[in-house]
Amino acid sequence: MNRKTVFYCAALFALVTGENIYAQIGEPYIHDPSTIMECEGKYYTFGTGGGGLISEDGYTWHSGGVRPGRGAAPDAVKIGDRYLVAYSATGGGLGGSHKGTVLTMWNKTLDPASPDFAYTDPVEVAHSEDNEDCDAIDAGLLLDPTDGRLWLSYGTYFGFIRLVELDPTTGARIPGNEPVDIAIDCEATDLIYRNGWYYLLGTHGTCCDGPNSTYNIVVGRSRKVTGPYLDNIGRDMLQGGGKMVIAAGHRKTGPGHFGRFIEEEGVEKMSCHFEADFDQGGRSVLAILPLLWKNDWPVAGEPFCEGTYEIESERRGYALELAVDFVRMEGGIHRFWEKSDEPLVPLKSQTLEDVVSTWPDGNINVRTGDYMFRPHQKWSVIAVPESGGYLGAPYYKILIEGTDRALAATAEKELITVPQFTGTDEQLWRIEQLTDGTYRIMPKNVPGCDRQLALISIGDSTPSLGEFDMESDNSKWNFRIR
Repeated sequence: MNRKTVFYCAALFALVTGENIYAQIGEPYIHDPSTIMECEGKYYTFGTGGGGLISEDGYTWHSGGVRPGRGAAPDAVKIGDRYLVAYSATGGGLGGSHKGTVLTMWNKTLDPASPDFAYTDPVEVAHSEDNEDCDAIDAGLLLDPTDGRLWLSYGTYFGFIRLVELDPTTGARIPGNEPVDIAIDCEATDLIYRNGWYYLLGTHGTCCDGPNSTYNIVVGRSRKVTGPYLDNIGRDMLQGGGKMVIAAGHRKTGPGHFGRFIEEEGVEKMSCHFEADFDQGGRSVLAILPLLWKNDWPVAGEPFCEGTYEIESERRGYALELAVDFVRMEGGIHRFWEKSDEPLVPLKSQTLEDVVSTWPDGNINVRTGDYMFRPHQKWSVIAVPESGGYLGAPYYKILIEGTDRALAATAEKELITVPQFTGTDEQLWRIEQLTDGTYRIMPKNVPGCDRQLALISIGDSTPSLGEFDMESDNSKWNFRIR
């Protein structure tokens, strides 16, 4: 599905139902969230003021994360079997003072209930004074996957964004390392690496003004970690450049504090906060969205929304459908080579009532075929939040429109539809947008199978379940509004 179609779907759904289609559930209230960390099967993010959020599944969030030192705008990275957390003690520029300090500390685990939970004493890695043109605040950490070097970016809108190198063993600043100026007109920066490019993501605009906050996230890229970071039209971020990644929308303003989470090849998420969620009293909330890549530039994807779709295989463009006899429609057949004076009368679309009596009562197999906007090809995708979720979204049920007939996985690793949705794991579906904009569809669990399998197309007309392969169109699907 192209991004324009997804946006229309999301906006229309929000308008009609009033649903909060971005928001995590529970108590996802946080400001300046760190990059999300996974630790011992749980997810963690930390925010300004100390503490943070914990989630068992990545969808329902509650307070409970522990981070000593209070202060502002932390970030986190896993190095080996330990977690390094960086945070700012003071600073920010808003009160007229540029004096601040960035500190780092380690922990073996992020679970406060673990006997191994204990933060080390903080170590200062950067500071700023009142007369400086930089604020030592808003830490961003990058462990370079190409050489194992560790980098810290910091700074605010009120001066330069600076970069220093840290020791990945101690978390301390490498002696003699001098800061490098890499950007202006942004704050809450984060560095990531992909396909030979370093990306600097910065939060532009104003914060801390509720629904009037103008925060948005921009990006530049460089072949070297020290820059220069240029945007898509060649503007240097040291001159105020930056390509838009995400701005306000869907009754939420002020996206800021980017974080990247890689689930596996082709499946990436981005986290941020929105300064004000209009549907949650204007509070600052955690958001988790698909992270797409377009021409080697990061783009925020849209949240998947409920609706009725053609589910289309990327392999051939065929549609997922019930394996039932095709019911022909009457009328509309004319000899095109003969002139006709008959009045033009619109044809009536085939309805569920026209065909449902021809379908078997029990389980029905599925296949893929030419899309004809027929009832056996239309699927209603509906969230089931009471069944939990995964990173950023709830599980869904996938039903033939107008019925309770549900798509399900079988112990034979095949697909069927069952007459009634009962909420069992094999009838719950995980729908995630991939980095190229297509979708992966996975059952929550396959009966008797301890592996995660995805909906695949093993032939032009043969859907099944198998290992997800980002390099194969057989593993990719599109949701189209027809």
